[in-house]
Amino acid sequence: MKIALIGLPQAGKKTLFSLLTGRVVSENRKPGEVVEGVAPIRDPRVDRLYDLYAAKRAVYADNHFVLCPDATSGSESRAWLDAARRCDLLCLVVRSFDSDQVYHPSGSVDADRDEEDLRTELLFADMELVEKRLARLEKEAKAGLSSQQKLEQSTLQVCMKHLEDGVVLRDADLDQDAVSAIRSLGLLTMLPVLVVENVSEGQTEGNHGRLAVSCLIEQEIASMEEASERQEFLESLGLSESGLDRFNAAAYDAQGLMSFYTAGKAECRAWTIRKDSLAPVAGGKIHSDIERGFIRVEVIKYEDLLVAGSESAAKDQGKMLTKGRDYVLEDGDVCHFLFNV
Repeated sequence: MKIALIGLPQAGKKTLFSLLTGRVVSENRKPGEVVEGVAPIRDPRVDRLYDLYAAKRAVYADNHFVLCPDATSGSESRAWLDAARRCDLLCLVVRSFDSDQVYHPSGSVDADRDEEDLRTELLFADMELVEKRLARLEKEAKAGLSSQQKLEQSTLQVCMKHLEDGVVLRDADLDQDAVSAIRSLGLLTMLPVLVVENVSEGQTEGNHGRLAVSCLIEQEIASMEEASERQEFLESLGLSESGLDRFNAAAYDAQGLMSFYTAGKAECRAWTIRKDSLAPVAGGKIHSDIERGFIRVEVIKYEDLLVAGSESAAKDQGKMLTKGRDYVLEDGDVCHFLFNV
């Protein structure tokens, strides 16, 4: 799963990307260059399982971030959005902190305006793409269109009407066949959106439902070597976790994802699946043989395992449940899969 970081110059997206992924972005990055990196999602449940099983290692789920080129609002070319079309989530980074040392391309700081401008750019980019594709289909129609092409054409005509009315395609109530017909186009407004507000130091809440992250504070936290020091600093700000951790978790959730776990002496690991996934599909995330030869899965709810204090105690208390292939995994399930190939 890929997450596109999109924003105007000086919004803080490059700093966020580096803090999340640990990858330094060159100041001499070429115009239009795309940079990618992976950010582990700190998960207290993995940490607790690691301690409970005295495991040799802990493995977290992760997010794959794509740092897009600077947005150029109002420009004729929207090539800066090309990489975002290959992503699963759009993260719009807007700025509300003010600083004499950091210019704003619009001359003033206004997060509401910037968010609206970015959302408008997404609409215009999709309108341009739909218009081009419809023109192409109209030419191809002279030689006759296949049933699939006709479905694509009619779907795109509906899409264009929605876009002209300012309605993002994710809210257009298209049926599954229609969505499949246009999926290959990579329309941006089909994707979920998470808005991150780069706030001033001391501000802990974003405006209008935006997720607040202070790059300045996160840089301070990152410079602290001791975990206890970082925690004390967060508590002094009235926070229980860093903005980066909240951002990572929110991005994970916005993609419709959740975690299940496997645990043992060798390792405790979080595995990523889509919500409402069946047990065999979840097992397939570990290895394709598990999905192919799935027999059953033994499940302990995370909270039940903590209360019991050990896997054997949870089993003795009847908290280990045996489920078949029609079982829908729940967030936090600790699983042991049985299979045969």
